[in-house]
Amino acid sequence: MAENCLKFLKGTLFIFNFIFWICGCVILSLGIYLLVEYNYGALFPSLPSLSFANIMIIVGAIILVVAFLGCMGSIKENKCLLMSFFILLLIILLIEVVMAILLFIYEKKINEYVQIQLNEGLKMYEWENSTGITKAWNMIQQQMQCCGVKNATDWPQPPKSCCMGNSYSNNSESCSTYYTEGCYRKLAEWFENNFLLVGIATIIVSVIQVLGMSFAMTMYCQIVKNTYPMNL
Repeated sequence: MAENCLKFLKGTLFIFNFIFWICGCVILSLGIYLLVEYNYGALFPSLPSLSFANIMIIVGAIILVVAFLGCMGSIKENKCLLMSFFILLLIILLIEVVMAILLFIYEKKINEYVQIQLNEGLKMYEWENSTGITKAWNMIQQQMQCCGVKNATDWPQPPKSCCMGNSYSNNSESCSTYYTEGCYRKLAEWFENNFLLVGIATIIVSVIQVLGMSFAMTMYCQIVKNTYPMNL
């Protein structure tokens, strides 16, 4: 009975971590793609590396390592690897909870910081060696159909990417109509519209993490029990 239970746990934990590992590969690949094609992190000159793409790359890499530990721990029935897997998942879960609490508490300050950083990046638009910032602003204004942080008046002279219906790569030297909404408002609306989706995804990930921790600890206890059987 105990041996069958161990085999079931071993197979379940391996399948769980294999799927987890595939998810890590997808997240890592998507993060690299976004970093190459849409480097919006340049909009924040103080923290250029703090972008959604970089966060996805870090998360994907962590998932790959954690899932690998879980797979190897289940296959080898190694107590050390299983315990490491459990501890890492627990640490990640605690970090997620702390980050969620901090985001809720400091929401207003974070919004103010984002606006300050966008304004700083806007001022650096035409600086030398700031092609990343220039490209990021042109891209976000084109794709989100916005202009400036609050509106077009944030620019001394709005760039062509602010032109309504025109691309910044066009040869037109003048623009009669600019996008009226600011990019900060557009970004805020995007997060508000996708808040439910983000919340559901976070809950699903948390449930998966708890299940993984449960399987790992159950298998760990079963291995200990088989290794050191109790003398009744």
